[in-house]
Amino acid sequence: MELHHILLTLLAGVGAGGINAIVGSGTLITFPALVAFGVPPVTATMSNAVGLIPGNIASSFGYRTELAGQKKRMLQLIPASLLGALTGAYLLLHLPEDAFITIVPVLLVLALLLVIFQPMLQRLLRDRAMRSAEEAAPAPEAAGHTGTPPMSIGRHIAVFIAVYATAVYGGYFAAAQGIILIALLGMLLPETLQRINGAKNVLVLVVNTVAASIYVIVGFDRINWMAAGLIAAGSLIGGYLGARVGRKFSPVLLRSVIVILGLVALWNILQM
Repeated sequence: MELHHILLTLLAGVGAGGINAIVGSGTLITFPALVAFGVPPVTATMSNAVGLIPGNIASSFGYRTELAGQKKRMLQLIPASLLGALTGAYLLLHLPEDAFITIVPVLLVLALLLVIFQPMLQRLLRDRAMRSAEEAAPAPEAAGHTGTPPMSIGRHIAVFIAVYATAVYGGYFAAAQGIILIALLGMLLPETLQRINGAKNVLVLVVNTVAASIYVIVGFDRINWMAAGLIAAGSLIGGYLGARVGRKFSPVLLRSVIVILGLVALWNILQM
């Protein structure tokens, strides 16, 4: 890689790490950059997955306050991310490169609509389940929100399936998986957007770690390690800064940022 390619890849890693922490579409910065610098698409996908892990770790750590009280939920959903990431990585190694790109725009449009209408959808779902939830729910805590609201078995299954399906997509292509996951969890979980964002960062970290581990094991020689290292250094910085900034966003501002970046991601994907 030439010097200006090295600098631009590093900056792309910073931007991707920051965007992943706040929303989750950073791959749409690093992936096109690597392809533009002559890296083959599959190699770019694999190198990008390896490089973004430090940023995922930094952003997950940055949202540790919002993750308080979600340990049980994370233990229930991490297996879905593990299984989905394994499935997605398998598909990447065996299916044509552009197999998923054809459906990404549709998924993104649906995800953005879910984000926009999340408060209304969440309210409708909460009202429908209110009576049964109140019968089974413990007394509300006097201060702070350190626990997770109870959910029906059907809702648990729906959340598990949503996380698994998003992880399949993330293990295959990764781009904008955070937006899709926020949209689905926002509709299904009775939580604030910031707490959902914290959970999203952990689940995306699991997906990227599993997928990257598989790529290293079965495709070590296909990874561009210089590109992966540059993205790793940049995403570590970006993930830390993004978490510090994103946690201060109001629900309306965070939702607006998600929609704007989602539209940008949609435009970039359509140009591929």
